[in-house]
Amino acid sequence: MSAISREPFRLARREAAAAFRMACRYDVLADKPGNVSFEAAGHGMSAAEFLLSAKVAADPATDIEQGLGQSILAAIEATFVAVRCNTNLGIVLLCVPLLRASLVSHPARDLAARLATVLTVSTLADAVAVFAAIRRANPAGLGRSNEQDVGAVPTLPLVEVMRLAAARDLVAAQYANGFDEVLNSGLLTLRRFRDETTSLAQATTACFLDFLTMNPDSHIARKHGTATAASVQRRARAVASRWKACEDPTARTSILRAFDTELKTEGVNPGTSADLTVASLLALLLDTALKTNSCGTEQLGSTSGLQENEP
Repeated sequence: MSAISREPFRLARREAAAAFRMACRYDVLADKPGNVSFEAAGHGMSAAEFLLSAKVAADPATDIEQGLGQSILAAIEATFVAVRCNTNLGIVLLCVPLLRASLVSHPARDLAARLATVLTVSTLADAVAVFAAIRRANPAGLGRSNEQDVGAVPTLPLVEVMRLAAARDLVAAQYANGFDEVLNSGLLTLRRFRDETTSLAQATTACFLDFLTMNPDSHIARKHGTATAASVQRRARAVASRWKACEDPTARTSILRAFDTELKTEGVNPGTSADLTVASLLALLLDTALKTNSCGTEQLGSTSGLQENEP
C-alpha cells in the first residue's frame, strides 16, 4: 500500500460488521462501573442481550444501500425484535456513521475525513428516520424540546437537528462537532492504554472512566437530573484516580466493582459514557484497518493487533 495513494478505497462490509461486533463485545467484557457486563448484569439487562443486539444490528448498520437514518432505524428495529428492550440506541446512533465512513468509497484513509463527508451529506430524510428510531427505543428521560422535538416530524437535516440538542446530549453533540470526543479523546486514550498494557479490556475501562470524569453523563442527567450527573462525575474522578494509581490487579478490580455496586444500587446507569466508549473502540478498529489493509480482505483482528477472543 502506498502511503500517498489517493485511489478511492473502502473496507469490506464483513470487516466493518466484525469491528462493530468486537467493539460491542468489549463493551460488556471490560469493567465499566454502572453498566452491564459479563461479571455484573444490571438495569434489567444482561451481557447476553447486548451481544445478541450487536449480532442482529450489525447487518442493517453496515447497509450503505439505504440512507444513514434508515440504517439506524433498521438496526434499532432488529434489536427490538431480538431482545425487546433498548440495549443500544446510543451505540447505534454513534456507530452507524463511523461504519458508513469506512464503507463508502473515498480517497482518504483517515477515518475523520471520511466521517466528515458522511455527516455533510446527511439529509432531512435521515432526520425523519432517526427520530423514528429514537421513538422506537424510547430511552428513559427523553423529555420534550421546544425546537425539533423528537415526538414530531423534523423539518431540518439530521446534523442540524442534532446540533440543536448538542448542549444537552453528548451523543447528539458528536454529529455537531465531527465526533470530537470520540476521535480526539476516546481514540487517543484507547491507543495509549492499549500500548501501555497490551490489553484492550483495560484500555476500554480507562476510556470509559475518562468519559465519565470529563463530562456529566447525559443519560444520567436526563433520567436523574443534572445534580446527580455532576455528583457521579465527582465520585468517578476519585475512583479513576485510585484505579490508575493502583498496581495490584485484584485491588484494581475491587475498586471498580465497589463503584459498580454503588451505582446500580442507586439505579444509576452512565449509559452515554458507555456509548462513547463503544464508538471509540469502533473508531480504533476501523481507522487501523483503513490505514493498514490495502484491499479490504484481511481479517480485522490481524490488521489491528486485536483479537475478538482476547480474554
